[in-house]
Amino acid sequence: MKKYVLKRILIAIVTLFLITLILFMMEKVMPGSPFNDEKMTHAQVAALYHKYGLDGPVWLQFVNYLKNMLTGDFGVSYSIQVNTPVTTMILQHFTVSLQIGLQATALGAVTGFLMGVVAALKQNTIWDNLMTGVSVLGISLPNFVVALIISLLFSYKLMFFPSTYQPNQPFLSSILPTVALSTFTMASIEKYVRNDMVEIMNSDYYRLADSKGIKKYQLIGHHVLRNTLISVITVLAPLMIDLIAGSMVIEKAFAIPGLGTLYISAIQANDYNVVLGITFFYALLFIGIMLVVDILYGLIDPRIRLDEGE
Repeated sequence: MKKYVLKRILIAIVTLFLITLILFMMEKVMPGSPFNDEKMTHAQVAALYHKYGLDGPVWLQFVNYLKNMLTGDFGVSYSIQVNTPVTTMILQHFTVSLQIGLQATALGAVTGFLMGVVAALKQNTIWDNLMTGVSVLGISLPNFVVALIISLLFSYKLMFFPSTYQPNQPFLSSILPTVALSTFTMASIEKYVRNDMVEIMNSDYYRLADSKGIKKYQLIGHHVLRNTLISVITVLAPLMIDLIAGSMVIEKAFAIPGLGTLYISAIQANDYNVVLGITFFYALLFIGIMLVVDILYGLIDPRIRLDEGE
């Protein structure tokens, strides 16, 4: 297991390096400039390029960027918040995205899990049809459509919640975005939990255990739910990364000053350092969580433990 974890960490480092290299090169060949002020003269733009080291060879720029990145320095913003460290900007905006993302993950996972359990235990009944119908609706409707519907109903009609994010009411402002973000997660978890539980309860080893007189709650708890957790973690991990990183559409819809909003602004302004910094942060978040998921597999189900030689 130790060798496997070390191997995954090494692969993660190489992957992060390749992501940074590819994106760095793509930005250099893309049209546009971070200094798009029409009032600037060519001499002023050239001076800014020299100031930030953008006029040197591309390979030298990349080497200098890597050196600074290893010390936690992702450079400064060129145009969005001039001379503000990218790390500071990411941390400021990520706090908002993290709060809403964790809330949406928890709401979607818990609700979807409970719905899946009810649907499986009440298979082929009205409860099963109801839970499955809600799941299909949650998967079919894009989250921005859900955001529009609940915003129209609860903000403009009933006026229970603010229609846009209010810094002085962070929790109240986050409720509608949380619900809108959680619908797809809820629907996905419900589908996987129901299908896995039904498959397990129709398996031979479950019927054998049931025939031996083992109590129903023990069968469900020790055999069905434990095995179902594998699928839940598999589905939840990438969804959680997307929710925590921040849904760009939802953040725009509710005017949330999160990481997704910052990312869109940086791309539109050709703010290279901000785009690179956020992309690296996204990649690090994704690879880190997936590594944790792989380790959790072995803890939840000993059959999935990997040999030392793998």
